[in-house]
Amino acid sequence: MLFSIITVTYNASQWLERTIQSIISQSYPHIEYIIIDGNSSDGTLEIIKKYQTKITHCISEPDKGLYDAMNKGLKSASGDYVWFINAGDTLYSETTIQEIVNKLENENLPDIVYGETQIADPQGNQLGMRRLKAPEKLSWKSFRMGMLVCHQSFLVKRTIAEFYDLQYRYTADFDWCIRCMKKADTVFNTHLILSRFLEAGISAANRKEALKERYRIMCNHYGKIFTQIRHIWFALRFYTAKWLKKSVS
Repeated sequence: MLFSIITVTYNASQWLERTIQSIISQSYPHIEYIIIDGNSSDGTLEIIKKYQTKITHCISEPDKGLYDAMNKGLKSASGDYVWFINAGDTLYSETTIQEIVNKLENENLPDIVYGETQIADPQGNQLGMRRLKAPEKLSWKSFRMGMLVCHQSFLVKRTIAEFYDLQYRYTADFDWCIRCMKKADTVFNTHLILSRFLEAGISAANRKEALKERYRIMCNHYGKIFTQIRHIWFALRFYTAKWLKKSVS
């Protein structure tokens, strides 16, 4: 079983090395490691060169943004599964992939494999588990509740993996997961923590645009009326939680 792990990076040299180390230190040997760099100017290429014997394929050139780079990674992949672990993100432990393989030993290779996600700060310190827990059973309709499974803990069989839709600048991964799930016949919950996700934060302006994109994506996949009702519920949940927190403090 070959895993194509793809790291997309741009001027993230402060985080890239720990990502690379988490991939090349895996106890499982059958890994195709691909790095797609957006023509960085901050020392990224020197880091990549340091580990070049462990990297299967590297592209460093200008791109049209994160998801364009991820599409380049998909085009370069030849493994059974594709898995995006971008600069700053890491696999959970040195045995993570071997543990997945052990879980799949008696299974026909499922179309989607998923698990839990831990959150890390820019210094690599653990901040706890992701707020949204992966559901016991996952379908494309599950994402009506939001991004229930983190992109970094979501492995897709390469033969069904879609390309990212570049009309979305901030949330194409949300759309990608739904479209891949729609094509999946079999989905496997590993019940493992698969990755650590870097929580670096985004600007208020980008967050607003990301929410608008996610709304459009949900309308596209689940219908406008359902999406409007769901967002009213999201808003009520948010403000209720905020009020309860204020009351307790």
